[in-house]
Amino acid sequence: QVQLVESGGGLVQPGGSRRLSCAASGFTFSIYPMSWYRQAPGKERELVASISSAGSRTNYANSVKGRFTISRDNDKSTVYLQMNSLKPEDTAVYYCKVDLSRNTYWGRGTQVTVSS
Repeated sequence: QVQLVESGGGLVQPGGSRRLSCAASGFTFSIYPMSWYRQAPGKERELVASISSAGSRTNYANSVKGRFTISRDNDKSTVYLQMNSLKPEDTAVYYCKVDLSRNTYWGRGTQVTVSS
């Protein structure tokens, strides 16, 4: 079955960096675009970044442009989110997502807390 497992979250100080990983299995990873979303307490889930199947095209929310980088390793079936210059407002649960032919799949998320 399809599985998406996020990792790499934790507590980080403002201005710090963190790299999230999402390990995928159960589908042909290399042919599907992937996305990272986040949900802060009391807020709706929002798109953070997305990447095409080959990794040649990326898209970012305005709030993270220039600070976050999405990438993927199709040999490892893993998508990454490198987060730099983190701000307290980046605190959220981060999820990866894939849209397959008939269904959308989400991971369980990883908590990122930006605080001093």
